[in-house]
Amino acid sequence: MTGFFSSSKPAHSSHNSSSPSPPHTFCETLMEDSLKNAEAIIKRWDLDNNGPSNSSYCIISNLFPNNRAEAKQFLDAVIDLQHAMRFVIKESSGSQQLVRAQNLMQIAIKRLEKEFRTILAGNRYFLDSESTASREYSNRSSTGSDEDQASEDDNTVEIEARLSEVSITEEGEKISVTADLRAIADCMIEAGYGKECAQIYQINRKSVIDETLYCLGIENFNISVIQKMDWDVLEKKIKSWLSAVKVAVSTLLYGERILCDQVFAVSDNIRESCFSEIAKDSALALFTFPEMVAKYKKLSIEKMFRILDLYDAISELWSEIELIFGFDSTAVVRSQAMSSMEKLREAARTILSEFESAIKKDSSKVAPGGGIHPLTRYVMNYLVFLSDYSGPISEIVADMPASVKSPLPESYLLSPIADDENSPACAVSVQLAWLILVLLCKLDGKAGFYDDVPLSYLFLANNLNYVVLKVRESSLKLLLGSIWLSNHEAKVEQYMANYKRMGWSKVLASLPENLTAEISPAEVNQYFCKFNSGFEEAYRKQSSWVIPDPKLRDEVKISLAKKIVTAYRAFYEKNWETVARSGSGGEVESIVRFVPDDLQNYLSDLFFGTGFSENSSTSHGSSSRSTSTFSSPSR
Repeated sequence: MTGFFSSSKPAHSSHNSSSPSPPHTFCETLMEDSLKNAEAIIKRWDLDNNGPSNSSYCIISNLFPNNRAEAKQFLDAVIDLQHAMRFVIKESSGSQQLVRAQNLMQIAIKRLEKEFRTILAGNRYFLDSESTASREYSNRSSTGSDEDQASEDDNTVEIEARLSEVSITEEGEKISVTADLRAIADCMIEAGYGKECAQIYQINRKSVIDETLYCLGIENFNISVIQKMDWDVLEKKIKSWLSAVKVAVSTLLYGERILCDQVFAVSDNIRESCFSEIAKDSALALFTFPEMVAKYKKLSIEKMFRILDLYDAISELWSEIELIFGFDSTAVVRSQAMSSMEKLREAARTILSEFESAIKKDSSKVAPGGGIHPLTRYVMNYLVFLSDYSGPISEIVADMPASVKSPLPESYLLSPIADDENSPACAVSVQLAWLILVLLCKLDGKAGFYDDVPLSYLFLANNLNYVVLKVRESSLKLLLGSIWLSNHEAKVEQYMANYKRMGWSKVLASLPENLTAEISPAEVNQYFCKFNSGFEEAYRKQSSWVIPDPKLRDEVKISLAKKIVTAYRAFYEKNWETVARSGSGGEVESIVRFVPDDLQNYLSDLFFGTGFSENSSTSHGSSSRSTSTFSSPSR
């Protein structure tokens, strides 16, 4: 390389001369050599030189992609010239050659600015791939992040270690656009024009970031606009944000951070200021939106899941947000992301409290026939959806003030994943168990509005069974645990046992305790009449009652048949002939209205809620007929 180092020998060779040259002679010789070497290459690429000595090709052509060997000479010449100028300024600031050198430097910098700007513009939407942002994101997704990196310096090292600037030119040389940008930036910074280089970079890349975010659907709103939006409109904006945020953070902003670190690797201050200038405002707009949604004045219980979606999205990206915006100058972005999470957390807690309050305040009527109450369906479907967000919900309720005024039963707390009662998993398990308990207490109060006590037990059994089924078939099972399930399944059986005992006790009591004992014909007739009356009344009353769950419905029918039909069959077979011998055919039919198989058919027709018709009659077997006031089961 010519310039400073090639000029040093003549200076030292005159050291033993009897008449040493004055200092300014060495400086001017140094500058003259540097100017001579630099001028040849720099003037050849002078954008303003339209004279005959300058080819128009060099004016319109690009130095770096088309003349890579000359590009290297150009950069070397600029650096040599700068070194010489610094030395001369220090040793002989009054040298006339400095003016000429400065003019030549201006020509060089103007050319470098043009090259820098051209490369940025020509690769406007491809620099992320050049800096391997997309590939690095894929690699991180498959291999995970390094757990040992805990400081900002370590984060910077990690980012720089991921860089790859390799592409293949026509000549087979390994090079990349990013490497060209870095070479120009290094040269301009070394020459003292880092600010000008950074301004060109910032203007170009900031517009790319802003434009790309807009294309992704990220808009810059203010709180007043958000408050005036209808929820349907705002929900579309939320969906758009959710679909864009991962790409925006993990690919676009992450890629921009890598590119900025790569291009300005020679200067920590410039790379930080550049990235901050380019990304900070857009990132703030990105992470301010969730906070504005959290402050939406029309938030209601149904909007909980969009709040959780927003919270979960930021939470999942938090480690990357800390990495990308690790500079002090971008700390405001981290603060905004954290603020949005906190506001979303507060909104979710408020909604949970409102949800609990809404359950307690529900004043809807009881369900017809003891079926599933709309409140039960709503609450359990809501909790099933909520359980799918167990991660964010665990964080949200971890330090939430407990609304439980007294300790929950142990069965509500036990969970296979919540051995530590202070863990977030336990917190969400207790919260969900508490909401179910609030529902069950409300249902217990509604059961009291039924006139028939057996129906109130059937109502409780149906609704608790629905709760159990929902828990068993969803993520709630993992949160509440097998012990919770078994305890509540036992409670369903208890409710159903109470229903069967109280709903059919009169029917069973109408038969003698000893079914095979010898009794008089008058007593036989009396028992048959009492049974007829009791069974007809129970059937008529319960024909509109329902058991929606097919499995539970079949279990109840089988249980009733074992008790009622078995007892009646034993009494019938023992005493039917006694009635037949003592009366005429019409009298027998009026006393013995059912054969055992009739009862089986009637019971099998129950619990569909089909109602009861007073005006139909159907024959049941050759030995007995239903009366005109008792309908047959529709089969």
